[in-house]
Amino acid sequence: MRSIDLHVTGQCCRIFPDASIDALNDLCIPDNTVIISDTNVCCYHGDKLRPYRVIEIEPGEEHKTLKTVNAIYEQLCAIEAGRSWTIVGVGGGIVCDIAGFTASTYMRGISFGFVPTTLLAQVDASVGGKNGVNIQGFKNLAGTFTQPGFVLCDFSFLRTLPYHEIKNGIAEVIKSALISDLTLFEYIENNRLAILSLNKDAFERIINDCLVIKTGIVSRDEKESGERRKLNLGHTIGHAIEKARGYRHGEAISIGIVIAAELSQRRGTLSKEDVVRVKTLLTSFGLPTELKSDKEAVMNAVRKDKKRQGADIHFVFLSGIGNAVVETMSLSELEEVIF
Repeated sequence: MRSIDLHVTGQCCRIFPDASIDALNDLCIPDNTVIISDTNVCCYHGDKLRPYRVIEIEPGEEHKTLKTVNAIYEQLCAIEAGRSWTIVGVGGGIVCDIAGFTASTYMRGISFGFVPTTLLAQVDASVGGKNGVNIQGFKNLAGTFTQPGFVLCDFSFLRTLPYHEIKNGIAEVIKSALISDLTLFEYIENNRLAILSLNKDAFERIINDCLVIKTGIVSRDEKESGERRKLNLGHTIGHAIEKARGYRHGEAISIGIVIAAELSQRRGTLSKEDVVRVKTLLTSFGLPTELKSDKEAVMNAVRKDKKRQGADIHFVFLSGIGNAVVETMSLSELEEVIF
């Protein structure tokens, strides 16, 4: 199988961008492997998980909590899972976050891998070693930086997704293009219909390109002390919108990207034409581009963002399509744009 290898701090994560879940048998010992998945994946794909022990969790952001992790710990203890075991998260970004956090803390850390089943998870959430759960609804306040041993991206899972899950992932694909790859942005513009129709060749292209972008950035800055912050384009506002408005992740990130583009235009680093181009592409996939209400609630959530430093926050700006910069900005400047 073709792989993209991510090397950081003595670890190697092997990412297989066009693999099959059947390859799991070559990477794990079934008797010493536990799969963590949610009820939706088990309903549609339970037959693919059958050779393994499965711990089933409830889907949804509201279950991405320490309470869920504790319940998994108890089940791992009940089956006497040891330090030589492997946990495999099979599901979307929430499942991968929970599985990675559980594995990196159970018995001070056991090996783990992912089989991401959504576009969002394949291009972003499963790669990079960030594992976390929410505290009081605020995103990823408890977490670790620990790399999975492998990530298997199986396109067949994407065919069973509702369109809103595809949209979630498209927002992250566009984000990746905006921060690092003008050619990918143009490819998405020119192949929108192929992407909307779930054309396998188109998806292999965008998934591969996103993985190359993210692994390159993470290999240079694993712990997010500099360049990796670029991956947060749209996420400072996006996470706040998720918290305050209950939007799906991709929808919230789409609005966050537009606000970042407008702030970049105000600072003179992005042209008005490029702002329109960004909005047009997001809109063409049915993603929202405007925050219409609950703006005070959104700002209150921003003030609790873990990237905040006093009255300032690390924010990702665009300096042209395909290039991003991270700068410190005041919360008051952000408020001016939102309100």
